[in-house]
Parts: sequence; C-alpha cells; structure tokens
Amino acid sequence: MSIEQNYSIRFVASLALREKQIQQVYRPIIAIHKWFARRPGTLFRGLLLSEFCDRPVEETYYQAHNLEGVTIADPFMGGGTPILEANRIGCDVIGTDINPMAAWIVREAVDAIDLREYLEKAESLLDRLSQEIGHLYKTRCPLTGRKDADVKYFLWVKTGSCRQCRREFDLFPGYVLAEDARHTSYVLVCPDCGDLNEVHDPRNPGACGCTTPLTTEGPVSRNKCSCPHCGHVNSAPFHSEGPPSHRLFAIEYHNPDLKERPGRLFKKPDQDDLAKAKEAESLWEMTTPLFVPEDEILKGDESSRLHRWGYQRFKELFNARQLFGLEASARLIARVEDLRLRRALATNLSDLLRYQNMLCRYDTMALKSLDVFSIHGFPVGYVQVESNLLGIRNGNALPVGSGGWVNIVEKYMKAKRYCTQPFEVAFEGRRKLTLPIRGEWIGEKNPERPEAHERRVDIRCASATDAALPPLSLDAVFTDPPYYGMVQYGELMQFCYVWLRKLMGGNVPGLELLTTRHADELTGNVTAERGLPHFAEGLANVYQRMAQALKPGAPLVFTYHHNQQDAYLAVGMAILDAGLTCSASLPCPAEMGGSIHIHGTGSSIVDTVFVCRQSGTTPRPWLFDEAGGLVRIMSGELAELRAAGMKPTPGDIRCMALGHITRMAIWRLRPSWDWTLPTAKKLSVFREAMDALATVDDVKIRLEGMRAQEPALLGGLFAQEETKDLVDAVAF
Repeated sequence: MSIEQNYSIRFVASLALREKQIQQVYRPIIAIHKWFARRPGTLFRGLLLSEFCDRPVEETYYQAHNLEGVTIADPFMGGGTPILEANRIGCDVIGTDINPMAAWIVREAVDAIDLREYLEKAESLLDRLSQEIGHLYKTRCPLTGRKDADVKYFLWVKTGSCRQCRREFDLFPGYVLAEDARHTSYVLVCPDCGDLNEVHDPRNPGACGCTTPLTTEGPVSRNKCSCPHCGHVNSAPFHSEGPPSHRLFAIEYHNPDLKERPGRLFKKPDQDDLAKAKEAESLWEMTTPLFVPEDEILKGDESSRLHRWGYQRFKELFNARQLFGLEASARLIARVEDLRLRRALATNLSDLLRYQNMLCRYDTMALKSLDVFSIHGFPVGYVQVESNLLGIRNGNALPVGSGGWVNIVEKYMKAKRYCTQPFEVAFEGRRKLTLPIRGEWIGEKNPERPEAHERRVDIRCASATDAALPPLSLDAVFTDPPYYGMVQYGELMQFCYVWLRKLMGGNVPGLELLTTRHADELTGNVTAERGLPHFAEGLANVYQRMAQALKPGAPLVFTYHHNQQDAYLAVGMAILDAGLTCSASLPCPAEMGGSIHIHGTGSSIVDTVFVCRQSGTTPRPWLFDEAGGLVRIMSGELAELRAAGMKPTPGDIRCMALGHITRMAIWRLRPSWDWTLPTAKKLSVFREAMDALATVDDVKIRLEGMRAQEPALLGGLFAQEETKDLVDAVAF
C-alpha cells in the first residue's frame, strides 16, 4: 500500500478542480478564518488514503476511516489543511507554523465548542450592536420613501489635492458603478453632478439629466490625473501628508418592500446619509478607544505600498464608522466570561476585519465587496467599498450581501457543524450528492460521541527549523511549504493580529508574540534581504529534521508549484540534504483559475505533489533520462487532467515539467550528493542536473509536435498510466 500504487490523478483532480471553484461548499471548515492559498482538502484526503489504505483511492475515498495510532506531522501548517484532513480520519497530528495567526486559526478549527451557546452569544452581540450603531447603516429609499432601508454597501472615491491650485477633485479611474451582469443595466456616475444613471449601452451612454455627457472613462489613468479646475497633471498619491481622503458618492441598499423588483438598488447619498457619516466621525472623536490598535505598519515588501499612500498605522486603514463599530464589537466581546466563547467571537472579529476597512474594492460585475486579501496583498484602489458592519438578513433569515457580522457568524456555524458532521461531495452526471461520512470527525474529542477514541493534536507556534521530534516517531509528513518569493504571510496577517492580540491580551496562549513577522520566515523578501539561499537552507533544515523523525520507508509528501526554475533548485537541494529521494511527482489542480490574484497572469493552477522516501520502489515507466521520455509521461498525465475536466495551460505544463525534471535530478544526484558543500555550489550542481535532463522549451516543442498524433498515442499512454505494477519497479 502506498501513494505510488493507489493514487489516481484523474479521480483526485476531478474532486480538487470542483472544490477550488467554491471551496467552502466542499470544506466549510475553511470559513473559520481567512488564510492564503489553501490547498484542496480533497487532495490531501486522497493522498492520505492512498498511503494508508490497501486499495485504490477511488474505492476508499467515500468510506469512513479511523487510522488510530498513525502520527502525521505538518511543519508548514498555515491554514491547516493536511492537519485537519489527517485528524478527521483518526490520526494523531503535529502541526507547526512560525506565524501565530496560523496556530490560532488551526487551534480554533480543531477545538470543540457548544454551538448553541455560541449562537446565543453571537445573537446577543448583534442585538446590542444594532441598538448602539444600527441607525448608522439605515437609508431612505427614494423609490418607496421607506426611511429604514438597510445599506448593503457605501461606495467611496478617493479625493486628491492639486499641487498647483490646491483645490480638491475626485479620483475616479472609471465612472461605471455597476455592469449589467447582475443588474438590469449599467449604472454610470455623472462626472459633474454625481447622479447615478441607468444606461443600456455603455458605448453610447448619452447624457445625464444635468446635460453633462456620460462616459465610462474616469480622469485617473496610469496613476496620473489632470486637475479639473486648472488642468495641471498630478501624480499618485495625489496628496501631501497622511492617509488619503475619501468622498461618499453612492450607496447600494436593500429594501424588502421591493423584493420583486429586478436588479439591485442604488442611490446617490442624500443629506441624511452624509449627516450619518458625519455623526459617525463625531462619535469616534468622542470615543477613547480600548481595543483599536495603535501599532505602526512596519516596512515590508507589501506594506511599502501603504507607506507610499501615507498610511503609517493600521488604524488609518479604517474610516470613522468602521472604527466606531469595531471598537463597540470588541468591548462587547471582552465582556464574555467564557474563554472558549470569547476566543470564537474574537476570531470572528479578526476575520471580519478583511471586509471592514478602506482598502476593500467593489466588484462592478458581481456587485459585491472584494475583501482586502482578495489579491494576497494590500491593494490601494481609487474606489473603496464599506460593508454594513452588522450584516443584513432577508425574509427567510438568510444573509444578504457580504462583510457583516451576520455573514461571519453564519460561516462559523457551518464550519463547526462540519467538524462533527463531515461530508464529501460526489457527482452522478450533473447531479451533486452530499454524502455524510459517519464515524469521522475533527477535533481531539468528539462532543457528540464521548466514547470515541481521543486523538492527539499538537499545535505549535514555532519555527519548523527548530522542530525537535523523536526519531522514528512519524508515519508520514504531509505539508504545503512556502512558495519562494510569493505571498508575504507575515506582513499580511499582522493586519488581523494586532486587533486580535489587543482584544484578547498577550497573556492568552498563542498570542505571546508581538508580531506575525519573523526573520526566519521561509519566503523571499526583498525588504528583509531574504533570498534563494535563505529559502533553500531553511527548507533543507526542516526536511532534515522531518526525515530523521520518519519511520523507515515513510513518506514526506508536499505540494509545490512555481513559474521559475530557481524555486525548484531549493526543493531539490532540501530533499537531497535530507537523505531522501523522490519516488513520485504527481500533478493536481490546487488553485482556482479565476482567482483574482492569478487570473490572466499565465500562472499555473497545477501543483506537483512530491512524494519523497528514504527507501522504497517507484514504477519503472516513471523514469526518464531525456525530454522524449518526459513528454511520454506528461502526455498521459495531461490526458488524465483533461479527462478530469481541466484545460491545462502553458503555465500548467511548465510547472508539471519542472516538477518531473526536479524529481529525476534528485534521482540522479542522490548517490553522489555532498550535503556539506556551500549552498551556492549545491544550487549550481542541481541546476546543471536539471538542464542535462531536459528543459521546459524542449518539452513544449515536443508536446506541440505530438498534437497531431495524440489520438493514436492515448490508448497506449492510458494503459501505461493504469498499469502501476510494482513488479516492474525500481528500488531505491
């Protein structure tokens, strides 16, 4: 039994591909709190069952399992996908992450909670907030005259100050407020009077009622804007000192009296709306905050963008109404006596922050708020959206819009219900089936089955480079390591951590550290002067420690993809330094192609799953020594991915090729590898070994040449893919 025998590219890819389109439907547990680039739970479930069950994964996937006595470690825990999947099937788990927010989130996901008591506290909090600040989120409907319609979103535009005439002006990059995908027409803002105009043809928009010609193009282009008063061309950030200013220019609202009316409801703010914004400013000025953090935004690769726009402290990223509402929320949470319930509500507040700030943008097509981390960075746009802090329910008590307490509580409830009632999603044709997996659960103890075996859950906030695990104590390592030079988790999660720590206090276990940033974080970071050698040495250190703790023949399995060869040099060096070889490199879709942060970039959505062992066997057909052999293997895998419903892109093919070349370079170098050489030399040796096998360009040319022959080849390729008989295998 092993991944090499039981894993199915087609079966797991079909599940992972569907999951990544709407991950909360397949794995509600992820709604506990935002984390970045979560890999599919279906992928890690497939890998775990392939390794520890003695049948093909297609036969075991939808069955309940209890792998009592199996111990799994994840040294780069992040959002905890491998930990949660292993824990769910009965394994003891050890999770480590250098970021305290990661440890907090996974612990919150695992720890049991009384959902009845939680919901009572959450509803009580929402009732109190409604009494204190609810009026700040009401507006008059101009269609019916209703005075207490709920605001879904306030739309704000940045304003600039001309460096020549000193007069203010709006910084619209475009005047389209809404497109006609989810509304009955386009909605355009008048450049002169600010009225909202329904337009059916944006190419011929006509004129506003004030006679001003309408246009979709705004005055800001390429971060430059001509002053409408004197014509002087100004450049971003369009103001001199401090954070930028904003002007409220539109509102999307909800009126239950108009539920039969097609489309959305928009309005230009009236005097009462503007007065409420001023009232919020006055209320905030009179407040002595207890829980709004004063922390500075430290210099960094991502935070440097905030500094360019004049933001110096995290509290400056919020407007007065948001600060007043968040402070009120924190004060109510601080009064909750039960620590478990207080932890849950504090986690909710932390997650709510990503929608309650002035970096959120409005999606003019989907007509919703894009949270601050939608592109895995700190975007500073020209038009920002402020969501209703409380949230809105319709007549069926279902959430309307996004970004409020109602939404966060609903998601948390679903997440924690999933812990005791997990399920899988299957398809019969186009029919989707939700299949309960009775007997599995997430947590240390099962609150609904006190007689059930208790699992050991060891969550550590520490650097995996310092991990101390007993020799021969692990049955496997499953992880998703940092991707060199990509998401700056430490910088981004500080945005939430400063609030969470201020609310809960630094004496609460898990919040002892002052910051989520750490000099040893394994990401490339220009500001911190962390380059490829730092990444390679750190990864090698961790893999060495994990390898020493693995039982004989037990696997170290990890997912990885990157567009650049350099990132794979570090992977190869780390595996070889750990004394391992790579017995398999398997492709699986692990990102959503439509994700804002990768859409249109040519990036891959396919991860390579590296399976590494000290000893074992690998199927002989998986070995190659030149580009032709690699193309033979990849042609079969691409056919499997297409059969799973995926359309591989050039970026996917590039990453798949680099994964396979890395595997075979490890295979070749292992007998003579000298881990004592300087890092620069080892990286150079590994690059030479990769280039000697094949290059991505070689693979691309040969694959293009095979397209005409593809139908004739597929029969043999499929047969070879399905025949993983280890009689024809190579031992290592």
